[in-house]
Amino acid sequence: MTATGLTAEVLAGVTALLCDADDNLFPSEAPAFEASVEVTNRFLAACGIDRQVTAEELRAEATGKNFRATARDLAAAAGVEVPDLDSWVAREQEAVTAHLRAALTPDPAVTGPLTELGRHLTLAAVSSSALARLEGSFTATGLTGLLPATRRYSAEDSLPTPTSKPDPAVYLHACRELGISPAAGLAVEDSVAGATAAVRAGCPTVGNVVFVPPAERDRRRADLVRAGVLTVIGSWAELADQLLPVLRERAAA
Repeated sequence: MTATGLTAEVLAGVTALLCDADDNLFPSEAPAFEASVEVTNRFLAACGIDRQVTAEELRAEATGKNFRATARDLAAAAGVEVPDLDSWVAREQEAVTAHLRAALTPDPAVTGPLTELGRHLTLAAVSSSALARLEGSFTATGLTGLLPATRRYSAEDSLPTPTSKPDPAVYLHACRELGISPAAGLAVEDSVAGATAAVRAGCPTVGNVVFVPPAERDRRRADLVRAGVLTVIGSWAELADQLLPVLRERAAA
């Protein structure tokens, strides 16, 4: 499969930019898994699963998914029932949110292009992560003004039944709340699970490898294209360079 690019036909109807959060707007996956792994290993022990994971192993297995989905997958692989999942989800959220508040900082290479894009498109966050975690991350990175709480959508907290990407439910929910069709929401995703969710929802989708470890970028690019993204960018400036001429021309028409 090859990426077809952001054609004029695709961009003609786009009115919103739907941004995944973790490792897309800020480099949060590595520090998040550093905090999550301690809770995950306690969870495995509580389930009677004779396995302990490292933060790197957890990142490889769980990127793009929330803890709820990861815990279910780990338990299912071991053939055991999940004890008191909501309690474990709350513990993991608390540990990760506290760690991200301390670890993340503002990044002009993200806020600058997003500010320009926000002059022409409605910006929204569409994530598998819990809203409390998003609040902590957005506060630490200075993104609360660009992506306020009213335009953040969480597969963990915003849906009647919590789920996780690659389920498209959170994208469909975000589009309904914003009053747009999926075709009008350009999604930006770093993970295969996230890109799959956006594509399944019917959103034109861009892959973003800006915070993917350099040694993994070629593989991730190929995997994102196979998931159905239209193009893959290496920075938010690259996306702005592609979109702004079209958006400015449209605004002037």
